[in-house]
Amino acid sequence: MNAPARFIVVTATAIALLPLAAQATDPAYRKKLERSGCTQVTELQGCDINKTKAENAKAGFGTAPKPAVEATSPYSGQWIARSTSGMTVATIGIDAKERVTVNGKAVTARRSDGALVFKVGFITYTLQGDPRLANENSWFDSDAQTTGPIRRK
Repeated sequence: MNAPARFIVVTATAIALLPLAAQATDPAYRKKLERSGCTQVTELQGCDINKTKAENAKAGFGTAPKPAVEATSPYSGQWIARSTSGMTVATIGIDAKERVTVNGKAVTARRSDGALVFKVGFITYTLQGDPRLANENSWFDSDAQTTGPIRRK
């Protein structure tokens, strides 16, 4: 057989057998690899296909599952509402889930135009979510028609 014909036969054989190489792993072995987070390369380096992804990540193979991170709120923390004369009107506490307490009592808060707004009696409290607008945090007493600032403690 001449060289060009041999080349064509070898190339055709390689092309015909190439798809079979991709399917060389049996389904049970493939499932173990997926479950363990190992690859054929990391298995040769010591990754155990009989362990879970978390166990292998702890041993230094693959990536460890990320712990759940509690979302933080720009409003969370302790706040003090003061009158213009400096007297404390209310102490406000807000947690990461935006649950609000005013003077130790839970109140319902809502978001309105980028601000957290809540009301206790005649007083409406407004906290801006944008730190650049911190000077706009205020309270308003609709009965006495007075207002004042709210500052982070």
